[in-house]
Amino acid sequence: MIREYLHLNVYDAFLERMHFLFEEFGNIYVSFSGGKDSGLLLNLVLDYRNQHYPERTIGVFHQDFEAQYTMTTKYVERTFERIKDQVESYWVCLPMATRTALSSYEMYWYPWDDTKKDIWIREMPQKEYVINLENNIMTTYRYRMHQEDLAKQFGRWYRNAHDGGKTVCLLGMRADESLQRYSGFLNKKYGYKDTCWISKQFKDVWCASPLYDWSTNDVWHANYLFGYEYNRLYDLYYMAGLKPSQMRVASPFNDYAKDALNLYRVIDPEIWCKLVGRVQGANFASIYGKTKAMGYRNISLPEGYTWKSYTKFLLETLPKRLRNNYIKKFNTSIQFWHETGGGLDEEVIQELQEKGYQIKRNGVSNYTLNKKSRIVFVGEIPDHTDDIKSTKDIPSWKRMCYCILKNDHICRFMGFGMTRQQQKQLDIIRRKYKSIEEFEYEVQKPSL
Repeated sequence: MIREYLHLNVYDAFLERMHFLFEEFGNIYVSFSGGKDSGLLLNLVLDYRNQHYPERTIGVFHQDFEAQYTMTTKYVERTFERIKDQVESYWVCLPMATRTALSSYEMYWYPWDDTKKDIWIREMPQKEYVINLENNIMTTYRYRMHQEDLAKQFGRWYRNAHDGGKTVCLLGMRADESLQRYSGFLNKKYGYKDTCWISKQFKDVWCASPLYDWSTNDVWHANYLFGYEYNRLYDLYYMAGLKPSQMRVASPFNDYAKDALNLYRVIDPEIWCKLVGRVQGANFASIYGKTKAMGYRNISLPEGYTWKSYTKFLLETLPKRLRNNYIKKFNTSIQFWHETGGGLDEEVIQELQEKGYQIKRNGVSNYTLNKKSRIVFVGEIPDHTDDIKSTKDIPSWKRMCYCILKNDHICRFMGFGMTRQQQKQLDIIRRKYKSIEEFEYEVQKPSL
């Protein structure tokens, strides 16, 4: 990707994108999480609409994950009440499968689970625009569907509810938040009219990220310049010494947020007490999430084990469902590094060769910047690569073991993500069975 510098600041570029969106799409709604980015986006969009397209209707979609700080809940409520006469409001509190990285026995937990009302972290919001099982206008919703699918299917429902036509969901995603999001903006395969910040979801349903090139400084500068209200939880985060990358308002149980779980104990003790009883592993993660007990370099190997044998031992201790999940991903990784290979920096390749690792080149990787050489491992996958300065992206049995110890069910530490096929399979199972934990898979045990 070649960077193209425009003779515009990010705000003027945003205004141009707004004009483009309002001219191209008949239906527009904003996905509002309660975070700084989506909050700023919502305010900017409404200001632009009121000034240039006052006759246009704007929808606001909020996906409520039940577990969140009280300050976030109050901010979301204040925002909806402030704008309810200006927009179509949709505050979604439906049971949905949400990934958790806290437990070896649960891959998902279910916000607003109607079978666990007695231990809900918060009471159900009582507003006329709240969508729940008793007041569900979302015809594309399936009971306990995956959270990502719920968000996508809302877009499909919103299009149908507004007599069809091109529909776009506005997101507060920015490229500098993570390498994953940066890479997402590089792929123009499903872009709209040669844009990198608009991607297709379904027929006539798109997602747009008009703030994609904004920095964190840009976001806070805009909030200050225009005097917008924001979630004051960020002030507490700042006083607690968190880095901007750690200031998240999403579900506290996923891979990116769990390290800050202990803050709930200090900032919101009442909510914290309910979190511990709601989701398995919350207390453990809060205590050990940022200690060496959860660190890659510092995890210790029990006496008499190799990392390969220890990995197999841990696999045997897991429920069949999770064991099979890990084995499938590990086998895929091993096959990939034996047959295709991954892109590595030249200095890492040289160090591997100097240390005696059996590797060979296999062309170049199209999935890396600067077309790095693809490296294939000949023979056994290394037990560990602790003698290499940078273990990032290098396969080893220790990396596999670490995924199990971290409850990294998706194996993000090894470069995996949830596939669309996996999401569809999970939705099919949930429709057929009330609880996935009660379902025994009729498959043979895979082997490593």
